[in-house]
Amino acid sequence: MHPAYSVILFTSASGAGYGLLIWLALSWLGLVSAPQPWIAFWMAIFALVLITTGLLASTFHLGHPERAWRAFSQWRSSWLSREGVLAVLTYPVALVLTVVWVWDGIPPILTTVNAALLCLLCLLTVLATGMIYASLKTIPRWSNAFVVPVYLLFALASGGLLYLLALALSGTLTMVALVLAVLLLSWLVKWRYWRFIDTQKSASNSGTATGLGHLGSVRQLDAPHTSENYLLQEMGYVVARKHSRKLRRMALLLGFVVPFTALILTYAVAGHTSTLLILIAVISGFAGVLIERWLFFAEARHAVTLFYGRSL
Repeated sequence: MHPAYSVILFTSASGAGYGLLIWLALSWLGLVSAPQPWIAFWMAIFALVLITTGLLASTFHLGHPERAWRAFSQWRSSWLSREGVLAVLTYPVALVLTVVWVWDGIPPILTTVNAALLCLLCLLTVLATGMIYASLKTIPRWSNAFVVPVYLLFALASGGLLYLLALALSGTLTMVALVLAVLLLSWLVKWRYWRFIDTQKSASNSGTATGLGHLGSVRQLDAPHTSENYLLQEMGYVVARKHSRKLRRMALLLGFVVPFTALILTYAVAGHTSTLLILIAVISGFAGVLIERWLFFAEARHAVTLFYGRSL
């Protein structure tokens, strides 16, 4: 598939924003260490900025962005519509969690229920984002059991790095080991996904696409077009294997090795140095996710390309 930069930004930024909100909600529930109230307040606002930026960027990929509101009506059958509905439902709940860090006018029982609800809504929204792609059976490299876990784990990992920055700014840097574990698990699953798509044998080929497979091997006598057309540009984007491997290594380096090393080093330093290391981990980690997400789209091909003699 053609890697649309607007969708890459959407899935990366919104994922980090939802992940950060999950960590903030967990801290309000007392399940993880909490940053200072005002820092948590500004981090919650930053999470909402990331989510809003991502959602707005996603509309740039539409032919008619002004009609985006119509997608909400298809929530019974469309994961894209469900994602939009869940994203809208998340906003007021997230705003309540943002305010309670600096205002105690809401009863504790309500804030506790609100934090638990926010965790659920954020997880469901990211799950819906992953299901948009995992539900497309016409794209074998997306229609598998790895896509949704990757989206969920990457959201928690990128959000976790931002949450560690909040803790470092609060002077109470804890939970490094937990975020390290999430970071490691997310890239292990991503590596397994890459191994899966490299060895995947598609059940579809030119024979099944044309319905002539029972007659023997199907090959083209002549190409349907003398040059690239819209379908091949959008649905059959090709990235060279050597470039793919190079970009995978770059994604692993920036998304995992650098952040993992930086977090390990925080055990040996303190103060501003540890905060600087976490900031490096955040920036490098986000760059790695951007590359990983570009590959996610670039390495996938739609079944329609079978009519042009290409394989999946």
